Amino acid sequence: PTSAQVSAVPHSGRFCYTLDNDLLTTQQRQFYEDNGYLLIKKLVSDEDIERFRREFMRICKREVNPPGAMIMKDESLKSQFGQSEKVVNKVQDFQEDEELFRYCTLPEVLKYVECFTGPNIMAMHTMLINKLPDSDKQTFLHPMHQDLHYFPFRPASRIVCAWTAMERADQDNGCLVVQPGTHKSTLKPHGYPSWEGKTNKLFHGLLDEDEKTPKVHLVMEKGDTVFFHPLLIHGSGINKTSGFRKSISCHFASSECYYIDVKNTTQEHLEKELEEMVHKKYNATSVELKDIWNFRARLVQGERINL
Repeated sequence: PTSAQVSAVPHSGRFCYTLDNDLLTTQQRQFYEDNGYLLIKKLVSDEDIERFRREFMRICKREVNPPGAMIMKDESLKSQFGQSEKVVNKVQDFQEDEELFRYCTLPEVLKYVECFTGPNIMAMHTMLINKLPDSDKQTFLHPMHQDLHYFPFRPASRIVCAWTAMERADQDNGCLVVQPGTHKSTLKPHGYPSWEGKTNKLFHGLLDEDEKTPKVHLVMEKGDTVFFHPLLIHGSGINKTSGFRKSISCHFASSECYYIDVKNTTQEHLEKELEEMVHKKYNATSVELKDIWNFRARLVQGERINL
């Protein structure tokens, strides 16, 4: 419905990271241009968030089992709590769960996404995160990283993440932490952090993090949504409360983006790791990174062109 509003004419030289549109103010576009993220207050309704929460609970209790979804759990808590939200820390790739996938089709979200991607929009990667209470072991600390590390498609400026807080997120319960302006840098080498204790599978982080780069903690209320660039360096802290910090997110890309070969790049080792996981789970041989993404991707608006 909003595709007519996006044209690529007047400001072409001034803005690299947004397309011309009738929605974002010049100040909002400039903020995203400078910082690599934009926070929109109360974008998603309480009613929708409660529906997502109920579906998450059903998944935790195994009342529904969405095909292709990866349910990530803290195995050490299973004996204590069984099948419940106290164990599940993430539902990844929920694109086949019609109730959760509604998030990726919400008109209020898509009208903003279109300002970054243009009218042909693919939902590429979906996650509902349930950050569990975590004091000493720091199991659910996500190291600082760039999402583009995981993506074998380009251009980066036509990819955007929409991340919605399902309840208040602040420094106590592990809100998002961003390094403004880092979206202007290149994709940096990632790997497993050399932390004491457990590191989560595929939770790669920057191998060489500049501690001097200023960080901003994004304090968000329920329904607030942040849109950010895939090169923006970000992460999240631990949840020091006894509650659960939930958020729902989707990475969107223009269907005009194209796949790249990651051989001989910093992303090559990620491809190998994912191939091994897919081989183990599905006994599939010779799987490329782009095959995995092709399987996940769903068209949400416009026309499917390349992805």
